[in-house]
Amino acid sequence: MLIMHRFYWGTFVIWAKQKEEQHLAEDTRKIDAKIQAYASKVQTFLTQINQIILDKEQQTKLALSCLLAGGHVLFEDLPGLGKTTLSSALAHIAGLQFQRIQFTNDMLASDVIGVNMFNQKEHMFEFKQGPIFTQILLADEINRCSPKTQSALLEAMEEGAVTVDGIRYTLPQPFWVIATQNPLFQSGTYALPESQLDRFLMRLSLGYPSRSAEKLLLQQDSRQVLISTLAQVFQQDEILQLQHLVQQVYVGDVVMDYLLDLAQESRKGCHGLSTRGLLALKKAAQAHALIEQRSFVTADDVQAVFVAVTAHRIGLSEIETAQLMRQIPIS
Repeated sequence: MLIMHRFYWGTFVIWAKQKEEQHLAEDTRKIDAKIQAYASKVQTFLTQINQIILDKEQQTKLALSCLLAGGHVLFEDLPGLGKTTLSSALAHIAGLQFQRIQFTNDMLASDVIGVNMFNQKEHMFEFKQGPIFTQILLADEINRCSPKTQSALLEAMEEGAVTVDGIRYTLPQPFWVIATQNPLFQSGTYALPESQLDRFLMRLSLGYPSRSAEKLLLQQDSRQVLISTLAQVFQQDEILQLQHLVQQVYVGDVVMDYLLDLAQESRKGCHGLSTRGLLALKKAAQAHALIEQRSFVTADDVQAVFVAVTAHRIGLSEIETAQLMRQIPIS
């Protein structure tokens, strides 16, 4: 009887494992089908954005990865290198609402999130929304305002909502902050605190264009004219669906161990990658895999986003962060 019991139990375990594998295979096929359904639109999106931002294919792909991962991006560059143009183009092609805030040293938090104003006719206070109530917010030269005003963005970036006089207001979805900051050697700048830097999924730099790209910029119409000629690629609901699909991209044990090894290596310094930073790295790699039309993450996806996701979190330069990544072998 005991032998028969073990036989039936062993048969049941094998059957259960086969069923689980079948379900996983079926789920993978469904995710693959959804990714392929969006593949042409994702490629069209990148093609159009690269007609506006010339010779910066890596940065535009990372910016799209950031949007699909539901994270925010910080551009650190000198003025006049295309950050505002990129933001406008992303909003136009993605079919999302766009607002721009030019930060200055005398700006208040209420200038960003809004304020309660007294309506004399109705004899009651009414909330007047600030420019943060949009879907893509360009926070231009964010490090020119005081730390108190900078902190007004923290709740919005983390939770997609703001609180004014004890009342919580939900922001439109998707909500994406594209912030720019000038180099700290320029006058009138305040360094962003670590707590706010950590809210940005990626930090990117466009840098100067190549000579050939800059020549085209001189020959062509203004970027704003070109943006107006581009077709809208996505609808708002499609962006939300893609963000949900990113979370379903599979991360296997080998890649998971690789992520943990990278985090462990970063923690040998004084500012290691936090758990929130590690989660951000995973999500960014999933978004990159989706753009590459895969339903699973590879080490190449992790390496493609690693510097942009971690350098500003661990206080190292991009070169030092890349060197840290190369110290960890891929299993």
